Amino acid sequence: MIANHKGEIPVVVLLIPWLLGIAVGINLNPAIYIAVLFACFIGLSAVFIILNLNYKVLALYKHRWIGGVLINSILLIGGCISVINYNELNNPHHFTKQPAQYLSVRINNEPQLKNGLLRFTASAQQSINHSQTAAVNGTLLITLKDSMAINRLQYGDELLVPATCTPIDPPFNPAEFNYKKYLAHQNIYYQLFLYPGQYRVLRHNTGNPLIAYALKLRQQMVAKFKQQLHAPDAIAVASTLILGYKADLSNDVLQAYSKTGTIHVLSVSGAHVAIIYFLLQWMLGFLNRYKYGKHLKMTVIIVLIWYYAMLTGFSPAVCRAAVMISMVIVGNTFVRYINMLNILAISAFLLLLYNPLFITDVGFQLSYLAVAGLIILQPVVYQWFTFKNKWADKLWALCSVSIAAQVITFPLSAFYFHQFPVYFLVSNLLIIVPTMVIMYSGMGYLLFAWVPVLSTALAWVLEKSILVMNNALAVIEHTPFASIGKIWLTSTEHLLMYVFIFSLFYFLYDKKPWLLKLSLGCMLLLCISISLKRYQSANTQSVAFLNLRKNTGIVFKSGNNAFILSNLTNTDKNYSYSVQPYLDSSKVSMATLYNLKQNINTPYLKKQGNLIQFYDKTILIYDAEQPNIQLPKKLKTNYIYITGNPHTNLQQIGRNYDYQTLVIDGSNNNKLINLLENEASALHINYSTLKRNISLIAPSN
Repeated sequence: MIANHKGEIPVVVLLIPWLLGIAVGINLNPAIYIAVLFACFIGLSAVFIILNLNYKVLALYKHRWIGGVLINSILLIGGCISVINYNELNNPHHFTKQPAQYLSVRINNEPQLKNGLLRFTASAQQSINHSQTAAVNGTLLITLKDSMAINRLQYGDELLVPATCTPIDPPFNPAEFNYKKYLAHQNIYYQLFLYPGQYRVLRHNTGNPLIAYALKLRQQMVAKFKQQLHAPDAIAVASTLILGYKADLSNDVLQAYSKTGTIHVLSVSGAHVAIIYFLLQWMLGFLNRYKYGKHLKMTVIIVLIWYYAMLTGFSPAVCRAAVMISMVIVGNTFVRYINMLNILAISAFLLLLYNPLFITDVGFQLSYLAVAGLIILQPVVYQWFTFKNKWADKLWALCSVSIAAQVITFPLSAFYFHQFPVYFLVSNLLIIVPTMVIMYSGMGYLLFAWVPVLSTALAWVLEKSILVMNNALAVIEHTPFASIGKIWLTSTEHLLMYVFIFSLFYFLYDKKPWLLKLSLGCMLLLCISISLKRYQSANTQSVAFLNLRKNTGIVFKSGNNAFILSNLTNTDKNYSYSVQPYLDSSKVSMATLYNLKQNINTPYLKKQGNLIQFYDKTILIYDAEQPNIQLPKKLKTNYIYITGNPHTNLQQIGRNYDYQTLVIDGSNNNKLINLLENEASALHINYSTLKRNISLIAPSN
């Protein structure tokens, strides 16, 4: 299971400080210390080389720890430096550091059309300021409200766009997906929204010819799927599973695969590359009979695997698998001992050397963890039961693979996706055969699409296999208790789970008592942390004024119950994106949704018209009708919630209400918001604006 000596896995040992260095660089961004870090890196490297050249003279074999400290320090600093250098904002020629009216940009990925908006990333080439040009660099996200542009724009096109880029918005509501951080991990910090006529195409086909060829070929193959496959979901799954083209996937299909623990199938990764590898091994097996046949077979298989990696867009998971399998093929061909953990570590090191931000990619993390789980944990799980029957043994072997992969990836998937698929074992066993049929029939169809009868038969097999797999997963998805949701782990809880898993499995392998004590201690701390969070959540009351842009959203939370006042429905994507995560992370088990016109009468929440009483807090919803109301005397309230763009000012509001805090939502226009903000600042009134600002959470006890 685990190597008995560190000498068997030297690359794994050396990879750890490199990963720590990358993590430090990402989280602390110590760019101001880059000169010091470079000096330390060069100095320590020089000392390391000098000491190694004088190893016997200085008798360093008596102090071997010195070399370990030096190499680990060098790798840690090197990882940190690699992140700083890769961060585009640290480049003095970044397009934001040059005054510009226009930018010349090159599209560097395949434009995707969704909901009438065309999105793509582009790399800046030149800045233009009053006819003066300057070479610049940097990546930005461009969104075109021009659905027809999908037929005109492609990878490698150069565009002239206005230099009116804006920073990516951070998450405005608690537990909302951090899109700003997600794009920052792809070196994207700015965005540009354009309408037709605001851009001009300067040149076509200026990108990397290899990538352009791969994307064009993939588009042609997707078009072939659309020729003979009829069900949209079948076309989308075939394009995703075989070619890594995810643009056509529906939310229903994604949800079915996610809730059943089979979402990995829709990410072209090691399993897909392995299927291709085994097919090529079988097809080219006859070459083993010739003198140099093994070498020829090795070369052909490696070339075809990397061609497939190119076709799928060089995703981190595919590159990891391609590097690993290439090394395994070379090792087997030349009869060398292969330690799979070393191979895994080498592939990770090479990919992170190319792009250290790969470490932030969820697919990258899950992929490496899953393979590590198969190498380390699967043998331990497999030994739990022994079967004399050959087929029962094979079935248990498959089960042990699924259990090992699920156990080691559970903390990470729960941390990111907040759910656990209960029937993962059934669903993963269920998709093994259909996945292989889909891969082989799909590749066969693409190869023989020009043969009428054969291509029709292969297309029929492909489509039916996908539909059977989709329907089976849909049945499992809607089975009672199919998944456990609303799992929200802190970073500390996430790490405690991993220490618990590794120490427990290591105990099962090595039987050392301290490992069992460590695992039980971690489980105790984890239970205490989760229990404290639940107790705190069950005994708190709060009012949350959420930032839903031009929509209204106020959440009244009392323990595990919540009342939501909003103009959105619970099926609206804005509700799912901004409101539901807050409810789930707050441990809300019972949520009731009301529209703005409904009256509410509960023991702790009462709403009559526009006036709301929640425990000791009073809120008035000040909409377009309120300026026409004149009260006989001032009404005391804690919050005035201004919505619907009423024609008013603070002087008019002050005639009727005595309030403590002003809340201005995003439905109001900028003119009114600026007026109210200026007046509130002049009068020293507390205010919170919910437009391009974070939400306001107010405790009520």
